[in-house]
Parts: sequence; C-alpha cells; structure tokens
Amino acid sequence: MQRKPFFYDITLRDGNQSLKKPWSLEEKLFIFDKIVELNIPAVEIGFPASSKMDFDSCRLLAQKADKNTVVSVLARAHKGDIDKAIEAVSCAKKPRIHTFITLSPFHMKNVLNKKPDDVARLAIDAVEYAYNNVIKENKNADVQFSVEHFGDCAKNIDFVIDVLKEIVKKGATTINLPNTVERYRPGIFLELVSKVRKSLAENITIALHNHNDLGMATATTVEGFFIGANQLECCLNGLGERAGNTDFNQVVIALHNCGVDCGINLSKIYETALLISQMSHVKIYEKAPLIGLEALAHRSGIHQDGAIKTKDMEFGAYRPIHPDLIGRSNDEKIGFTSQSGKTAIYDIIKALKYPITLQESAYLTPIAKESAEQKGELNPKEILDLYFNKICNIEGAFELVSFKQIEKGIFDLFFNFKGERKAVIGKGNGPLDACLNGLKELGFKTKLSYYKQYSLDGAEKGSSAQAMSMISMLDDNNNEIIGRAIDTSTAVANVKAIFNALNQMYK
Repeated sequence: MQRKPFFYDITLRDGNQSLKKPWSLEEKLFIFDKIVELNIPAVEIGFPASSKMDFDSCRLLAQKADKNTVVSVLARAHKGDIDKAIEAVSCAKKPRIHTFITLSPFHMKNVLNKKPDDVARLAIDAVEYAYNNVIKENKNADVQFSVEHFGDCAKNIDFVIDVLKEIVKKGATTINLPNTVERYRPGIFLELVSKVRKSLAENITIALHNHNDLGMATATTVEGFFIGANQLECCLNGLGERAGNTDFNQVVIALHNCGVDCGINLSKIYETALLISQMSHVKIYEKAPLIGLEALAHRSGIHQDGAIKTKDMEFGAYRPIHPDLIGRSNDEKIGFTSQSGKTAIYDIIKALKYPITLQESAYLTPIAKESAEQKGELNPKEILDLYFNKICNIEGAFELVSFKQIEKGIFDLFFNFKGERKAVIGKGNGPLDACLNGLKELGFKTKLSYYKQYSLDGAEKGSSAQAMSMISMLDDNNNEIIGRAIDTSTAVANVKAIFNALNQMYK
C-alpha cells in the first residue's frame, strides 16, 4: 500500500494528564527524545494554558524539536488558551495549534449548556483566530481542530459536517475525529468518519483519536486508516484517561503486518515500552499484546510443538511477529503445565544447555505433568531437577560405590548389584573401556553403540567444572538404551553413565 500513516504521539499530553503523578520537566524531555527515536513525526507536547509548569515544558520542548518534527499544543476554543498556545509553541520549527470543542448534541446541551449555533461560532472563530496569529509567526505552522465526542454525533452529523466545512475555510488543515468515549462497535463510529472524509477535500488530513473504553481502540484506528484517515493519534503503552488511548505499539505492528510502511523505528518499540512503564508507574500487564511478559508464552502442548518447530522462522506458527522486529530478542517463552507436552520438556532442557532426546523428554512428560497438576507451572529449575533425578540419576539394581585408577589402563571397580557387593579389576584403553571389560568379566552383557562427552559450566550443581557423559548401549533385543551422568571427574561421569543405562536394562 503506497499511502503512509502519519503518527501523532499524545503520550506527553493525554498520557501524562492521566497519571497519578504527572511527569516532571526533566522526565518530559527524556520521553520526548524517546518518541523522536521511534521516528514519530508529530508530538502533542502539552496543554500550555493548564498550568505554568505545562507552559514552561511546552516552551522548552518546542525549542528543542528539530525541523522534521511537528510540535503540537492543545487549546480550548477561546482566545486566552490560543494565545498561551501560540506563545508556548511559536518558537518551534513546525508548530501546530490544536484547538477543540464538542459538537455532540448531548455535550452541548448538558455540559456546555449552549445552543448548537453558538458552539459552531466558537469553533469557527477559534480556528480563524489561531490561523491568523500562528501563521504570522511561522509559515510552517498549521492548525488542527478536534470535534470532541465525535463518536456521539450520529444524530447531528450533517450539522457537524457543515461546521467542519466552515472550519476548513478558516484555515484548519487537520480535522480530528475523536472517539472520546468508546461506546459502540468500530463499524458504527467509522461510518461517521467515512461521511466526513467524503465531505471534505482530499488535501484535508483526517485524524483519529480513539479511547479504549471497550477495548477496541486499536481495531478502530487500524480500520480507520484503511477508510481514509491519515493521522493516527496514539499513546505509548496505551496510556490515557480511564481505559487509555489507542496503543501505538499495537497499531504500528498491525499496519506493518498488513504491508503498510509506517516509517517507524520498530526495533525501539520494546525498549521504549519498558521505559514508559517504569517512568509512568503503570505496569504492563502480563498478557499485554506484543510487550507483556506473557505475550510470547506458550503452554499448550500443541502450541509449543508448533512454536518450537518455527521459532527460527520469521513467520511463527503461534506468534504475530518475530520478537526481533520490536527489539525483543530470544523472548519466546515455553512454560510447562499439565497442558504441556514432550516438546516443552525438550526445549526447556536444551535451552539450559543440557543434552536430551525426544524419547527422554517423552519419558519425563507424564512425571512432570503429575507434578504440575499439584503445583501449577513448573519453573526451569524444577524441570532440570526432574532431568537429573529421572534421567541422570536413575536408581535400580546397580549402585556404584567407587571407581579408582590403579595404574595406567587398570582400574578398581566396586559396586552393589541388588544389594550384593561386587568388585573387579577392569583393564582397557581408558576408564570407559576398563569399566565395560570389568562388567563383562562378571557376566554382565554390555554392548556400547555410542559415546559422547559434554563440558558443562556446573552452575546448577554447585561445581565450577563438570562433565556429562552420554552413552548408548544395546540390550538383548538390540533396543537402544541411553545412559547419562554428571560428575566433576570425567572418568567417574563415564562409569556413572554406564550404570545409569544398566539400571534401565536390569529392572
């Protein structure tokens, strides 16, 4: 799609005003830089008439902004607010005055206590005044007008359109249509937006500013772009009054997935989301799309199988994006519950850098499920403990007592078999061969088919240097039996692995 959205950030105004503790000037400066790093082209930096602190911060941010960033400030539709707004923002290279008033029948009657024609005159005069004064200061300046509570204007939409036509004549080039309180399904609201879009000239920018009262602000904003809205007003992390504003992260990625070039630095999204959460003291709930702790977690066995098989692909079986796209590297989480399967065990153990086969993970799965039914989700350490106890330390008929080298190629082997002490001198080319030969001498059949040794960091077992041995032996029916063991001594690890396999063979 050739048409690009024009993102207009409202974090420093709409987001900030909703916080229990609004940001300081220093915090606003820091957040402004983060918004610019995302490559968002327009930023609403505040409401200068609301307080001296807000005026001062607007003034400073307007001075700070570069030539590519539209810097907008809010003003009610009367002269005093507009004068303050112009004073605060006129030093910007691309300033914007954003004035607003409601045109909803309910609000005009019950909140403003004014007749529609009187409200219309206030709106038209405000735009004319803002245009005549701001353009004098800077030819790159412009004026935006918002119909507060546009979503409630179905009954008088023809009146609203007539007013907007006059407002455009007076110099407004951006018409913002807010869903100030989300009450209905997106289609109803967007029908109104479509009527305005068709009634105004193509060179007039239609903006959307949707609140999330029913949880559909993202859908409304995304679909609004496809019916002709150009400017999308969003807030980082969906901050804002009540249930918040349209979430910037969700809108950008939804459009990106639809093939729309958003012009945004996508790799900064996750990092910025965490910073905004920290600075706003508004936690990101764990299931929040894209940025929540659990947003890329899989617990269903079916989902885990597909997720693991496609985790290195750009298009994943059970995720909307590759985590790298938003700077969230290697963050696809596999959690084990009673609903999980063998693939989860396999992936968790492999992620901890321990070798395991799918057959071994299948063996562990019912044991882990039984535990998870009682405890809930098992953490990686609990899965690893099962791995050690059920795969590496299998108890059975054989119990190793000691294995010591006497001289080169000769070893003393002591062990218990079904409670009976056994001793033998094993000879061979190394400890593994010597142990196998010693067992054969005592009448135990040992047919080695495979052997491999791994070097481990030993962190889980409290040692700075560990070795893991994995051996494969064939039983009387030529079935492969895998034995594993860990020890600080390579030689002992080899013998433990043999005894591990024997305990599976001699049950």
